[in-house]
Amino acid sequence: MRAAMIQMKVVHDKQQNLIHARELLYQAAQDGIDLAVLPEMFCCPYSNRFFRAYGEEEGGVAWTALSQTARELQIYLVGGSMPELSDGKVYNTSYVFDRGGRQIAKHRKAHLFDIDVEGGQRFRESEVLSPGSQITVFDTEFGKIGLCICFDFRFQELAKTMADRGAQLIVVPAAFNMTTGPAHWELLFRQRAVDNQIFTLGTAPARDETEEYVSYANSILADPWGTVVARAGTGEEVLLAEIDFAQNEAIRRQLPIRSARRGDLY
Repeated sequence: MRAAMIQMKVVHDKQQNLIHARELLYQAAQDGIDLAVLPEMFCCPYSNRFFRAYGEEEGGVAWTALSQTARELQIYLVGGSMPELSDGKVYNTSYVFDRGGRQIAKHRKAHLFDIDVEGGQRFRESEVLSPGSQITVFDTEFGKIGLCICFDFRFQELAKTMADRGAQLIVVPAAFNMTTGPAHWELLFRQRAVDNQIFTLGTAPARDETEEYVSYANSILADPWGTVVARAGTGEEVLLAEIDFAQNEAIRRQLPIRSARRGDLY
């Protein structure tokens, strides 16, 4: 499977973000991709004060643009995430479309990013956003793919459950910041890959130091051995990589972590 991580700059004009995402997806498609992944909040500045204003119900303008682009390019498209409005609530939601533009999965961020790091970042998504309550795995002709959003990925129980449900790859639209990113970004993607013996892929917005929330960027792909296969820099970039799910089983044969688990003990 050939994948593209669309590390795009996010501006304050929603329509401009949608147009630019489409341009970058078309650029990536020239290289014959099967899967493309946009970053967390790809069409909205990452700030509580924008989430509701930029939000839309399922089937809205951004949803339609993603569906049409997936159909036109005949790719699987993980639409990063966007603010979803539903029953008066706001969710941080990722939609997945198949090669025909049909929605085949939807994940609402289950673990909200409420942190207060001494001397570092403070952010409370729960002031505006509501949490989801689903574990998301979807099918492709290559195999099953798990999906979570940013802070979700810190919880090994969630990653393990996706792997137990057959996920060969976990895709993570994310926006780690300049406090958490340098400390934990690569560490988490490599460790989740090693723990579950699967591929892990994270797509982040490009870094813009003029914004109130600064993305760490560094979109990444790690293989089941924990090797970083591909990694972006800080600027806008279309990062391409090949993913061979046969590596998962090969690593599991050599290092039987999953099969050697002691369910009778823990």
